[in-house]
Order: sequence, then structure tokens, then C-alpha cells
Amino acid sequence: MPFISTNPATGEILAEYPVTTAAELEERLETAGAAFGTWRATPIADRALVMTRAAELIESEIPVIGEMLTREMGKTFAAAKGEASKCALAMRYFAENAARFLAPEAVEAGGRRSGVRFDPLGPILAIMPWNFPLWQVVRFGVPTIMAGNVVLLKHAPNVPTSALFLEDLFKRAGFPTGVLTNLFVEVDTVAALIGDPRVAGVTLTGSERAGRSVASLAGAHLKKCVLELGGSDPFIVAGHADLDLAVNQAVVGRIQNNGQACIAAKRFIVVRERADEFVDRFAAAMAAVRTGDPMDPEVELGPLVSRPQLDQLAQQVASSVAAGAVVRTGGAVLDRPGFFYAPTVLSDVPADSRAGCEELFGPVATVSVADDLEHAIAVANDSPWGLGGTIWSTDDAEIDRAIAELECGVVFANGIVASMPELPFGGTKNSGFGRELSVWGVREFTNVKSFHVS
Repeated sequence: MPFISTNPATGEILAEYPVTTAAELEERLETAGAAFGTWRATPIADRALVMTRAAELIESEIPVIGEMLTREMGKTFAAAKGEASKCALAMRYFAENAARFLAPEAVEAGGRRSGVRFDPLGPILAIMPWNFPLWQVVRFGVPTIMAGNVVLLKHAPNVPTSALFLEDLFKRAGFPTGVLTNLFVEVDTVAALIGDPRVAGVTLTGSERAGRSVASLAGAHLKKCVLELGGSDPFIVAGHADLDLAVNQAVVGRIQNNGQACIAAKRFIVVRERADEFVDRFAAAMAAVRTGDPMDPEVELGPLVSRPQLDQLAQQVASSVAAGAVVRTGGAVLDRPGFFYAPTVLSDVPADSRAGCEELFGPVATVSVADDLEHAIAVANDSPWGLGGTIWSTDDAEIDRAIAELECGVVFANGIVASMPELPFGGTKNSGFGRELSVWGVREFTNVKSFHVS
């Protein structure tokens, strides 16, 4: 079955690409292995030069890249250009800092000298999602490549043009052939790839179900694995919240990437004393969101990525409403071409309903009321996921308590959760394990090797 690029705003098929044949796959695995031998021996300063060149290429092509992302995935043109810029920023950051992050560390352990060094592992299989077609790959791939590894990219089947762009970008920047290799392979090929002795590790960003499968396979072959899985991030509005800021950012947090982000705010938990005003204002602000053609600069919310994604969200909402959830605004598929769902706010959501216990991957928010901050944190933690979370307050004591007690990998105060090169990114509980970005991301796929000279 070919890999098909479809415009979610219209349903139009943009391009089709053939599946990688068995012979082609074998050739690419051999090429990646050979590239690793060359790349690991390349001085970090030289790696940095070509990585900086890749950043320069992106920066010179942002409008073209943005249009490609918008047409293939459906995010707004502004968001698409922002994603491209963020990729260039990360490339520059790791080009500038990788040598420091990977420098051997001296340790006092007696003898003449002792320490730790960080050696690359080899070809790393990356199973990537469609929602941030470039950034997800860059977030894992750039630190990993700067560490001396090479990447085998199995991208989501609905963003093939983005996958080819990345492979071509690395070639144009001057990386050796095989440092980043695209594989148009079906899901049933992944198990064999993970088991292939030429593959040194695997990372996946995707669903919890996919994460369990990949972790099981990686474990069976004793290979390093990093998982960034789903999330249902809490957005806590505390007693000392600035409601103007909280309402504005609640909308931004819920509709970012058309609501299709693991780290998007999804569960809005408000202390009782602020609840009525917040819910009324939040519902009104969501109702005012401009929805339509994502290439239109006035549009804030574009389509969902596909018909199955739209149908699933509609079923989750309908089932939850039937169970007792109250629609404050939205709650319907929009009657227009493409895969559009109305910005939606649900309150009084039963905990055992689909909206109460499943991740909602689209512009649908659930709001619940907590007695106080202690109760709000308890509600936030009553979740199988632990990716990100936010606290909205002008009181440092409230902020510090949330930072300490929220069970997640990333906590932001008075700002929506974001991934940034300087901070490690990843989750806990069913949101996965391992870290991307920062010094932790650079070292994730390395052999932390101790040495001691007597």
C-alpha cells in the first residue's frame, strides 16, 4: 500500500509514494551502518558545521516548508512556519553545545585518572508521529546525531512528503549519506527492524498501545528504548490566578496544533472560587475561535489530520454527552469540506466517560471544579498519564507546591507547556520514559563508559 499525502482541509490527495522494497531496505540498512562508522569518527566540531548548515537551509526556506506542513498535516500556516523555525533553533543549539555535553568527565576515584565518556551506540530506529512532522524528528534526531549516532526514520504514513524533505535536507546540508535515512515501511516490518543486529536502539513518539509494543520488542532484544507517549495534561487554575491570562492561554493551549499535541492542555481544573467566571469566559473565548482554511492568516484553528481522527473525536464527545457531560460550546463536526471539529468545552464530565478517561486529540476541553489547590493537584494526578502540566497563579507558594507535587515530566507556571532545547523533555507513568533535548537528550543514546587508569 503506498504512502499517501492528503490535504486535511480539503480531502485532496497530494502525492503517493511506493513502499520501500525488501532489497531497498537491506541496502539502506547497510548504508546506515557504513555511515555510522564514518560519522562516529567525525570530530564534533565538524558535525556542528553541517548541522548549522541544515539550520541555515531551513531558515532560508521557512515559507515553503510552512506551506508543505500546512497542506500535508493541516496545522495553520503560522504554526507551520513556527515549527520550521523551532527546528532551526534546536539545530543551532545542539551544534553549539554538543561538544560541552559530550565532553568526558573526570571523576576522582584514586589511581592516575578516572572518568566517564559518552560513546555513540549506532543506527537508531525512530518511529515518529504525524502531528509535528519535522519537530518530532528534530527533537530526537538532532541531539542523537550530534552524539555520533545515525537515524533510520520510519515516519507516520500520512506525512511522507515531510519525511522525504528531512532526508533531502540532511543531504543538502552535507551530512554523509546514511546519517538520516527515510524508510517507507509498513508497521509489520518494525518488529524485524528492531530485532536486526545492525539497529542499536529505538525511539517512538506515539500512542500508549504502540509504546507497549515497541518496548516489548526492544526488551526482547535487549536494546535501548525511549518512549514519548500520550498525555492528558492538567491546566490548574489556582485561587491566585490572573484570569485574563489564564483564559487567554487556556484557548491557546487547547487549540495549539489544532488540538493535536500530546502536551496540549486537555483537562482544565479550576478551584471553586474561580470556577464560574473561568468556565463562562473560557467557553465564550473558545466559541470565538476562527476556524477554517489553515493557509488563511486570520484562521486560528484548522482541520484534524484525517477522517478517522475526526470520527474518533466525534464519537468520544457524543458518548460522553450521552453519559451526562454538558456541552458549554461546540460539540459537533463542522459541515464543510475537510476534517473540521468545532472548538468545544465540556463540563460535568463523568469520570468513567470517554472524555473523562481517554485522551482527546482535538480541540475539545474538559473542565472540572476542585475544592482547593490540594484537591486540584489530586485530580490532576488521578490520571494514567504524566507528560506535562501547568499551574496558573501569581502566588509563589501555590506555584512551588504544584511543581513539587504534580506527577509529570514537565511543569510550567503561567505559560503553556512547550518543549525547548535547554530543558529535558519526556513523561512518566503511561506517558513513557527516557528524555529528549538538553544534555539528557544528547546522552540518551550513548554508552556511558567509565574508565580508570591505575
